[in-house]
Amino acid sequence: MNMKIFLVDDERILRVSLADEIRDAGHTVFEFAGASGVLQNLSKENPEMVITDIRMPGMDGLELLEKIRQVSPGVTVVVMTAWASVDTAIRALKLGAYDYLSKPFRSEEVLHLINRVSELRNIRQDNQRLQNQVSHQYNFSSFTGESPVVHQMFELVKSVADSEASVLITGETGTGKELMANIIHYNSNRKNKAFIKVSCAILAREVFESELFGHVKGAFTGAEKERKGRFELADTGSIYLDDVDDIPLELQVKLLRVLQEQEIEPVGSSAPIKVDTRLICSTKYDLKQLIAEGRFRDDLFYRLNVIPLHIPALRERPEDIPLLLERFVNEFSGAKPLKFDPSVISILMEYNWPGNVRELRNLAERLSLTFPGKLICPEHIPAEFLLPSEPDGKTPPSWDIENILTKTEANLIKAALTRTGGNKTQAASLLRLPLSTFRTKAEKHGLY
Repeated sequence: MNMKIFLVDDERILRVSLADEIRDAGHTVFEFAGASGVLQNLSKENPEMVITDIRMPGMDGLELLEKIRQVSPGVTVVVMTAWASVDTAIRALKLGAYDYLSKPFRSEEVLHLINRVSELRNIRQDNQRLQNQVSHQYNFSSFTGESPVVHQMFELVKSVADSEASVLITGETGTGKELMANIIHYNSNRKNKAFIKVSCAILAREVFESELFGHVKGAFTGAEKERKGRFELADTGSIYLDDVDDIPLELQVKLLRVLQEQEIEPVGSSAPIKVDTRLICSTKYDLKQLIAEGRFRDDLFYRLNVIPLHIPALRERPEDIPLLLERFVNEFSGAKPLKFDPSVISILMEYNWPGNVRELRNLAERLSLTFPGKLICPEHIPAEFLLPSEPDGKTPPSWDIENILTKTEANLIKAALTRTGGNKTQAASLLRLPLSTFRTKAEKHGLY
């Protein structure tokens, strides 16, 4: 990476020779004999790096360093001095210098240092690009929906995202609890800090405490070195505990202490560590019911449930299905997006979606792979989407075939009428039924 560098030294011979070496390495160099020239050109040229001597007439290098940090904090500053001492180095670093060089030095040392700065700036730029991508990916519009229940939910999300309070997200499997946790973190004042995710359901009981709170060397068999826990890794950021109901009862009191005292105690240590971590949890269960069954601590529940956020099941917001379907189809279809017959949309809006948004996404991917670029009609929809299910979205444990056939027949007649704009003759033809038979069946279902 070619960098723009300000080189500041009142010794002309050293300055010119060093500038030539840096230019030969492919960088752009501006030479200055003193601090005043740097400050006059700083905002005009916007250098990535300033290499400055410390002992100069007028304003010295440390004063210049302070000025640069105030005006252009993104500039990397390296100081040079023939009077190197530990005190000078420490003071320069405390003032924000990246590093220092002791005169006399070889040009290779300077070029190596410049390469390090260049690599660091590249990494920072890449991280910033990734951060911008993540922020866009998890903005408030990333949760698709225009239904009243979604609007109401996001009024709450927008008001609490920037707070420090714990959030407890509830909802069925597949509703988007992890997506919501991402939205909360990446729209908070901690968005540029760590976001650590923990799936409590997959952690073995034996390693649970160590995973969350860390351990010291020798704490147990196999603990060959010290390890930081997830809470310490999330210090100054956020931590997301998915399936928080799976935390063993005996460890719930330790989690409660973290929330109360803002400190953790690694396994095998008696020295607590202070942490500043925002907690976001989720569960698909009713924690109050688990409390009644003695499987969850009530005091922990009230600490977690400062901000309760419930994500509705997809069957509770069917008007969002067309929007979600369009989004997923665009994601999977690429240059050949699927089109859906209105009758298909009607069928999907009446389905109970036991797998919620995740199930709808899987259907969109399946159809995109199977029928790229086609108009999706009822005959393309898998049969299970025509079968009845219980109000909670679960398939009945035992099927009454007559009931299934009756509901399936009603769904098909309704879909045919929707597709033909209510034209009964065309609907009968679509279903390959005589018009009289179609009328009889439609009347039976109250659709005529």
